[in-house]
Amino acid sequence: MEEYLVPTAFGQGEFVEKKSRFIGRVWPTATEAEALAHIEEMRHQHYDATHNVWAYILKDGPVRFSDDGEPGGTAGMPTLQVLQREGLFNVTCVVTRYFGGILLGAGGLVRAYAKGAKVAVDAAGKSIKRVWTVLYLPVPYAWYDRVKLEVAAFGGVIRDTQFGADVELDVLLPQAQTQPFLDRLREVSAATLEAMVTGEEYRAFPISPKEEKK
Repeated sequence: MEEYLVPTAFGQGEFVEKKSRFIGRVWPTATEAEALAHIEEMRHQHYDATHNVWAYILKDGPVRFSDDGEPGGTAGMPTLQVLQREGLFNVTCVVTRYFGGILLGAGGLVRAYAKGAKVAVDAAGKSIKRVWTVLYLPVPYAWYDRVKLEVAAFGGVIRDTQFGADVELDVLLPQAQTQPFLDRLREVSAATLEAMVTGEEYRAFPISPKEEKK
């Protein structure tokens, strides 16, 4: 199954540029109907705004944007291009502008709308949707911190931790990293630690900027 990036959650950021107030918002979005609903919600909430510029990208679906009255090419397209540069799918972005009385010019508008989209993306965070291998991994308390580091080093996520006689970990690892992780676990523990594969899941989990660059 294909891997791709999605927003982790709703994100919002705002700033003022030459007295114009810009509010950027990003939502995870599964369908075009959902994208249009977010856009309509912002139009209703900010009915008194000068512009509600928007863009959305759906995996295996439409890619659309609107300048909402701003000069062509200065608002909707820069907003869309930020989403594309960030590698996001299933995402909707609306950047609302309250005009402050000072014209920004074409270049200023492009920069402002791009910034509005970027601050919203940064606030939302990114998750990667991929196939994850699910592991059950019991470890002695003395190994707990070391195993957490090894899981992180292989791009894994500890989904649940139970503290009993041992620490019982519910771990998710990228499918391609599962065998290298298991090999590493045996190597560092002299084969005293053993993980059990309990299944697979195709879902999104947050990623760090370091993992995103891999």
